[in-house]
Amino acid sequence: MKTAYGHLTYCTNIHAGENWDDHFNALKANVPAIRASLASGQPFSIGLRLSHIASQELGRPERLEEFKTWLRDEGCYVGVINGFPYGGFHHTRVKDQVHAPDWTTQDRVIYTVQLFRILASLLPDDLEGGVSTSPLSYKLWHNRGLEEQRDAVEIATENILKVLQNLIDIRETTGKLMHLDVEPEPDGILGNGVEFISWYRDQLIPRGLAYLNAHLGYKEEDGLRAIKQHIRICYDICHFAVGYEDHARRLAELDALGIRIGRFQVSAALKADIAPNPIDREMTIRAFRAFDESTYLHQVVARQDDGTLLSYPDLPEALKDAHNIGTREWRSHFHVPLFISDYGVLKSTQDDILKVLALYRENPRTPWLEVETYTWEVLPESMRLPIRESIVRELRWVLDVLDN
Repeated sequence: MKTAYGHLTYCTNIHAGENWDDHFNALKANVPAIRASLASGQPFSIGLRLSHIASQELGRPERLEEFKTWLRDEGCYVGVINGFPYGGFHHTRVKDQVHAPDWTTQDRVIYTVQLFRILASLLPDDLEGGVSTSPLSYKLWHNRGLEEQRDAVEIATENILKVLQNLIDIRETTGKLMHLDVEPEPDGILGNGVEFISWYRDQLIPRGLAYLNAHLGYKEEDGLRAIKQHIRICYDICHFAVGYEDHARRLAELDALGIRIGRFQVSAALKADIAPNPIDREMTIRAFRAFDESTYLHQVVARQDDGTLLSYPDLPEALKDAHNIGTREWRSHFHVPLFISDYGVLKSTQDDILKVLALYRENPRTPWLEVETYTWEVLPESMRLPIRESIVRELRWVLDVLDN
């Protein structure tokens, strides 16, 4: 929906289903009621999540026309697509496979180009839009040495440049500006804002300039403009909070380099102080153990006594080291509800969201805010609410923050 600062939407990866009929049925069952609660009579934006299978099915002209008719009849529009998870995302063990196939593969290129073709058909003429994607690959798949990781980065960057060329072609033929929004995540090859900026500056720009010169004859100025228009960052607040990142500093660094933000994903992680005394520490461990589930990765970053950070690839590994005497805080990747700040012993990183939204009010940087809370089905039973009610509460909470 339109706000004073841009467009607020929610990512439909909250809804289970992998084929287009499942996706579409979930939209029809939920979106009209959500719109009526929040934006009755106003256009309502949808952050579309499409699996690979669903993208192939929706890509058929008759299905695309059917969906466009439904959007028009329901007063809805699509400006952003979540292209991070390629395959199954609910009712299956996802874990590190959320990155598969990664950007070293042609499957990822083909899938992403297909998403952009769909978005080009759906995107209103007066808006820019984006597809979010994984941070090149999963770092732990390339842990046999720096050379292996460098090779993966080179291949992934080259494949992203193929998508860039497609985006330039789409803009020239349709006039629509769309961007690939690369999403740093703990244990991704681009695991945080620092690693993303380093890759963008030292790998993407020089390789991109050479690529565009060779393939399109672009001079440096035109090539740099095209890279910065079409390749952006997806700033997921949960991911940045897990890494204890300074949001104001990171946004200033992106601004200084002219790196644009495709969207802010409004999301919250879990955190807790880890007390040195055994009784309080054990209470915290038990509270985190309640969130140890088998579907998604829940990376943990632990702040040590000396300020250094210690990373664990998933919650079970962190729990095994929970009695590390040097640890003072845990933050875990979980995408818990935005409107809840206190889980008793555990807290959420809601304060990070408040900081980023305050910075957003000062300088929006992007027209897109996307709520991305997808863990409703795997939350402890006491925290689950009806899905439609939950989405409305999430969006209303963001609107209230923006208005105050």
